[in-house]
Amino acid sequence: MELKNYILGKWESPRGEKLPQYDAVTGELIGYCGHEGVDFEAVLDYGRRVGGTALRQMTFRQRGVMLKKLALYLHGIRKKYYPLSYRTGATKTDSWIDIDGGIGTLFAYASLRRQLPDKPFYVEGDAIGLSKGGSFIGHHILLPRQGIAVHINAFNFPIWGMLEKLAPTLLAGMPALVKPSELSSFLAEAMVKDIVESGILPEGSLQLVQGNGIGILDHLTAQDAVAFTGSAETGRRLKTHPRIVQESVPFNMEADSLNAAILGPDATPGTPEFDLFIKEVRREMTVKCGQKCTAIRRIIVPQEQVENVIEALRKALAKVTLGDPQREEVRMGALVAKVQQEDVRAKVAELQKASQIVIGEEEIRPIGADADKGCFFPPTVLLNEDPLHQLETHHVEAFGPVSTVMPYKDIEEAATIANLGKGSLVSTIATLDADIARRYVMAAGPWHGRILILNRDSAPESTGHGSPMPLLSHGGPGRAGGGQELGGLRGLYHYLQRTAIQGHPGMITEIIDVFQPGSPYKETEIHPFRKYFEDLQVGETIFTAKHTVTEADITNFANVSGDHFYAHMDATSLDGTIFEQRVAHGYFILSKAAGLFVEPRKGPVLLNYGIDECRFTKPVYPGMTIGVKFTVKEKIAQEKREDEDFRKGIVKFLVDVYDETGETVALATILTMVKMKNL
Repeated sequence: MELKNYILGKWESPRGEKLPQYDAVTGELIGYCGHEGVDFEAVLDYGRRVGGTALRQMTFRQRGVMLKKLALYLHGIRKKYYPLSYRTGATKTDSWIDIDGGIGTLFAYASLRRQLPDKPFYVEGDAIGLSKGGSFIGHHILLPRQGIAVHINAFNFPIWGMLEKLAPTLLAGMPALVKPSELSSFLAEAMVKDIVESGILPEGSLQLVQGNGIGILDHLTAQDAVAFTGSAETGRRLKTHPRIVQESVPFNMEADSLNAAILGPDATPGTPEFDLFIKEVRREMTVKCGQKCTAIRRIIVPQEQVENVIEALRKALAKVTLGDPQREEVRMGALVAKVQQEDVRAKVAELQKASQIVIGEEEIRPIGADADKGCFFPPTVLLNEDPLHQLETHHVEAFGPVSTVMPYKDIEEAATIANLGKGSLVSTIATLDADIARRYVMAAGPWHGRILILNRDSAPESTGHGSPMPLLSHGGPGRAGGGQELGGLRGLYHYLQRTAIQGHPGMITEIIDVFQPGSPYKETEIHPFRKYFEDLQVGETIFTAKHTVTEADITNFANVSGDHFYAHMDATSLDGTIFEQRVAHGYFILSKAAGLFVEPRKGPVLLNYGIDECRFTKPVYPGMTIGVKFTVKEKIAQEKREDEDFRKGIVKFLVDVYDETGETVALATILTMVKMKNL
């Protein structure tokens, strides 16, 4: 079978030298892939011109809806990918992580559209004042890069690895050229075929090239981006590619690392934490046959617990059944290919220079499979008795079901040992002692992208050591690549250009469509609460009637609210404070402001459901007169839900309460839900 490339809007068969892909369990030939003859310059240009143009014409919200449609579509047909996944050596559980986990990441990123504007750009943070008079300000906006993202994925998660990169890329508005591993690309190809046939993505927004990828970086430009997952050695080589360096192409690297699990001094045999620790290590050694960038490679335990841990792991791993992943009783499948099997054997031999094997069978007897034809490898545990000096354990990674036990004297030494890995994606500490956890986090945090604190309290709902979550950062320093994937909105930043814009507040308002203080007001005679969402304009303002604050106001509000704070009620207690006399409650000022700006009659405004920001900037004393400048600050359209008979949007209003001198005494942003016209 030919494994085809999807480029330039069509499927093309491989030409020239072709690379074979085999069933990891039976050794049967699956097909051939290759990209000899592919014009990468044309492919990249096609993605930029066709896919990039189409995506940038969409808003963040529209792209989020697109991702949701794609996630729903793939979720509906997800079971068709399982038989192919078994051929990579993955069990049903392994396949669920890859397939359902990947689709779940699409859903997670689709949901982020609610935090993004219905615009093709994203306003980041607040305005920055750059002048005394307020007539010159700065802001930051994020815009889609006008290039293409090249995704270079690893062999271990053909679907999750592809979708966890595509989700933020497409949401950000960039097209992608996907290069899966030449060992398992047949599974990625199957899903790409369905994505293309669905017609959900704009043409050119997704292309697929199979093979070894030589030449894929040669024609990149400064507007492009690269996201790489794989070995640290390969990543470093690609990161220094001449084109990457010359064009300053953003390169995000997530590399395999020597992740650690630490057994806390308090987690002794018989405690839930000890049992949870053994369970977590066993799971991370055997899920995906240990072929995970987040797998536990180093087991760091109190020196007095070494024998107990080894014995507990021996019992736990003895229950792991190895064989054909389609068999119901099998719990661990095979490595992805013979070349990986050979590599793991070689790496275990290297590790033995500093460590001895304490758990591991020489003869493999897989259930329902031939050991010679399949790529099986038994769970293997080594012991390094001097981890501070025998350093091979911290340099060599056997990318399979292999891990090494190491002793420590105290928690600071445990962190030192963990940090010898020179940068990891994740580490876990099993402890119920907050002081131990704090000391470990403070000592090890700079060397780890994520730290899981595992104990009886967190375990019932914990997602585990090896599960990167879409809304948390996935990456780590040093050996782990120094990059960052996922992390919710942070995952978009690799594909967006942050641009600082400077100018008069009025000009900035017109550009970003968010009202900036100091901008001209657009006074209106019709109250904003009488207008539908579409009719409101950013900057539209009413100046309310005014109210003179009295001591009776303060007393009455104190009685209604129950707030009898001394500064409001006792004029004799103000010595040594900033107040000159009894001061009005800040919340009275805000409440009175609402009384001044609210239009009481029924209209398009459905409700007020919150306050984004609120500041009380100047004391208000009895006898002072306040008024309100009530301004449309920002409009955010919402999707219509199936159970609703009308559409609506969110309107943010700036409430600027000022006194008789014109100075602001309170500033707040309120959120209202406003009907759209029924068209």
